[in-house]
Amino acid sequence: MQKQLVFWLVALCIALLFFWYLQDILLPFIAGFVAAYFLDPIADRLVRLGLPRALATAVIIVSAVVAVIVGVLLVLPVFGTQIGKLVADAPNLSRQFMQIADQSAPQWLKDFFANNGSDLQSTLTDYAGKAALWFVGFLTTLWNGSKALLNLASLSVITPVVAFYMLNDWDRLVAKVDGWLPREHIKDLRSIAHDVDTALAGYIRGQGTVCLILAVFYAAGFMLMGLKSGLAIGIMTGLLAFIPFFGPLIGGAIAIIVGLVQFWPNEISVLSIVAILAIGQLVESYFLSPKLVGESIGLHPVWMMLALLAFSYVFGILGLLLAVPLAATTGVFVRHGLARYLASEIYLGGPKKNAKRA
Repeated sequence: MQKQLVFWLVALCIALLFFWYLQDILLPFIAGFVAAYFLDPIADRLVRLGLPRALATAVIIVSAVVAVIVGVLLVLPVFGTQIGKLVADAPNLSRQFMQIADQSAPQWLKDFFANNGSDLQSTLTDYAGKAALWFVGFLTTLWNGSKALLNLASLSVITPVVAFYMLNDWDRLVAKVDGWLPREHIKDLRSIAHDVDTALAGYIRGQGTVCLILAVFYAAGFMLMGLKSGLAIGIMTGLLAFIPFFGPLIGGAIAIIVGLVQFWPNEISVLSIVAILAIGQLVESYFLSPKLVGESIGLHPVWMMLALLAFSYVFGILGLLLAVPLAATTGVFVRHGLARYLASEIYLGGPKKNAKRA
């Protein structure tokens, strides 16, 4: 047991060093692996319909590449322009929102701040300034990351090639890795791998599909309403649904603030923006997420919020994106480890104590 533990710890350290030293060139390979993992159920379904695996893989990869190219050519230029405009208008948006909030606030709220040695105007100014700085930083980080990925994709065709070979050989690769596992612990390792796959598939595949559907819905709704930068805000609001709790709040707040500044005092237009957000959340909560994601993550909401805050504190926006998948994977190992502990002599008291009790 000790030799096996040392072996796997050494293997883990070697793998971490490998990824650390080669991190600058591994991104297209990792992206290809993730794409193959995401698309594998579609390939399996096409194979069951009678297509050869290679042909099914080719159809999927070509369709995905065409969709990406169309999106880059048609959507990305407009998206980038609107994101840049949002960043430039952020200070002005916050100032106008502050003025509207001050004008619309009830008198008792203004009296409350006045009685406590402050006033609503200065308090809103302070919070609006902080919110504007965070908003600009968030959008800048989002856009810079998108441009980095775009530049990488424009310079290389490695990702679709890797995705094709990984997707075509996925079942054989899984069988090969299974053959490398130590036979003594094969049942436990297969159980852990199955639970990890269930958790990751439910979130990455399911929530990824939910985000794409919501992005299309919000973008179409905001554009029909005539919201400024409606395409960018809609896509961003939909994709931010990948981050539980905080993502929808951030996207919804941006849409409402922009709509309030643009349409005020037309309450019907503002309420229409709120209605679009509410419909999207209802459809996600009661139809899309139960159907596509389910309860496969296996994390209590409190632990999920803790994971989001902890990972975002350490890794920033990237931590928000990785928090739930990593927390779900960690939860699988913790549950299996706890089950082994509860069945062990350490918990039960050992054979000698059990014999004395008998």
